[in-house]
Amino acid sequence: MAMGQRGRSRQRQIFVETSGLRTAGHPFYERLNGVLREHGFEDFVEQLCAGFYAPKQGRPSIAPGVYFRMLLIGYFEGIDSERGIAWRSADSLALREFLGFELDQSPPDHSSVSRTRRRLDVETHKEVFQWILGVLAKKDLVAGKTVGVDASTLEANAALRSIVRRDSGDSYDEYLNGLAKASGIETPTRKDRKKIDKDRPKKGSNDDWQHPQDADARIAKMKDGRTHLAHKLEHAVDMDSGAVVAVTVQDAAEGDSHSLEATVQEAQASLAALPQSGSQPNNSLTEIVLDRGYHSNATMTFLRGEGIRSYAAEPDRGRRCWKNKREAQLATYANRRRIRGERGKALQRKRGELLERTFAHCLETGAMRRVHLRHRQNILKRVLIHVGAFNLSLIMRKTLGHGTPRGLPRLFAQLLHLLRTLSSPSGQHSLSHLSHLSALGTA
Repeated sequence: MAMGQRGRSRQRQIFVETSGLRTAGHPFYERLNGVLREHGFEDFVEQLCAGFYAPKQGRPSIAPGVYFRMLLIGYFEGIDSERGIAWRSADSLALREFLGFELDQSPPDHSSVSRTRRRLDVETHKEVFQWILGVLAKKDLVAGKTVGVDASTLEANAALRSIVRRDSGDSYDEYLNGLAKASGIETPTRKDRKKIDKDRPKKGSNDDWQHPQDADARIAKMKDGRTHLAHKLEHAVDMDSGAVVAVTVQDAAEGDSHSLEATVQEAQASLAALPQSGSQPNNSLTEIVLDRGYHSNATMTFLRGEGIRSYAAEPDRGRRCWKNKREAQLATYANRRRIRGERGKALQRKRGELLERTFAHCLETGAMRRVHLRHRQNILKRVLIHVGAFNLSLIMRKTLGHGTPRGLPRLFAQLLHLLRTLSSPSGQHSLSHLSHLSALGTA
């Protein structure tokens, strides 16, 4: 299959039919397209994806610029599935303009989007995420010195009732029937199976059960307290700007102290690859802020070995024995001194603000709490561009005042309300009063 190319510019026709007139695009997406065009997004992704396509033969595919823009739409419009993104792109004239399609052209359907995702590997999606991070660095929106790390859960596209035994492949009901027959019940009913299952310990162990279509999903407790098959999403966030510098999707049954190492290594690699600027001459991770779930001897020793100062909240473990644990003791005591200082307390307060904000925007407003893909690599592809869209929203918020197209009408409504207030007699009186006070203050 040959690689399609998105048109860079279009020549206007002198005479057109009224049915062929183009609609005005959305101001937000027009400005976003301007940012992408300014930094050469089209040329970058086409050169990046060229190796996955035949040079000439075959029907042209979705242009890489169109594919990645459609994944960006998933964040900005709050759409969780690729099918929903395709439907919304075909329905909205503003999104057609953002993707570069005329009124007589059809945007790609969801099957074409999923086929393109399967064709492009994870490293390509990481390169696009890194490119977006580089744009933020050029806008001085990435400091990279102090990073906060936190994790959340993604509900997997797999039903808990469909799990099977790892050893025999039996379903849950088949396994309970076997237990009932072993206890002497020849024809167990639903009530019998429920009674046998009631007091059985570790009934939902990930060591014993898996989903037949998604072996990467793990039984885990969600943020709302429900138990589902899930994946673990971990963000590394710049504590100066709120930009996400690294994102990983890991085993949901893995503890925070075990998953931290992979995320820190991703953050170090991302920051090291950023372009150097005059205001930030050295993008190196020197400090990390964590909640108490990450605190452990292994975590403290690892961060000390990496030369990273930790600000991790310490759980109350009582008096501890440090025999033969000198390195962990030194690292833990150093962390304890830092978190008791003014800077440590300020960073912990800021962690609660910035890290929770990224998950709120990406998972709740951006509708990625439940994924519609299976297998960790597929989910990571979607998540990387989704979080990359969140990073782009920081640029839009800096230049336009709002980071999503839904926030822009609220800004216009506020400005219109202000103009109406100032044009009214009471508003003019208030304006003259403020001007008089300002003149007195200047004098």
